[in-house]
Amino acid sequence: MTPQETFITRLRRHRERNRVSLEEVANHTRIKREQLEAFERGDLDAWPRGIYARAWIRGYASVIGLDPIDTVDEFCKLFPQGDRRAEGTFRDFAAIIAHNSAYRDEFAGEHDRRRSGVDMSVPPKRSWRQHMTRVMRSFLSLRPARSPRPVGSVQHPN
Repeated sequence: MTPQETFITRLRRHRERNRVSLEEVANHTRIKREQLEAFERGDLDAWPRGIYARAWIRGYASVIGLDPIDTVDEFCKLFPQGDRRAEGTFRDFAAIIAHNSAYRDEFAGEHDRRRSGVDMSVPPKRSWRQHMTRVMRSFLSLRPARSPRPVGSVQHPN
């Protein structure tokens, strides 16, 4: 059994274990039942490519009770329909409207961008809100540490 067949079989078995019918999946995801049946047979000819295929898998996984992010990541690794590069999608759209595509991928070469070598141990950059909070705290710490005088009180020099 290929990894693709194993993936599809695992999803179908999980759906059956959780007693979720294809009709329920179709109602929640708005994917035609025939396309879901074809998917579970391993026939992805009728499935979209790119972002739409990933959205369908995400919806299917959510309905049957699997983690959608992990399921989509695995789908993208195993099937060309889940390719995250935009070139194929733009070419498909260009073919639909009978226009030559002028799309150029900004990442030259056939490297896998999902494994870009980014060190996940490095903390991410601060968000805008975190940055502003830090700036405001440092600004407020510059204030003199005097207690305010009560209103109406006058200090007389002795």
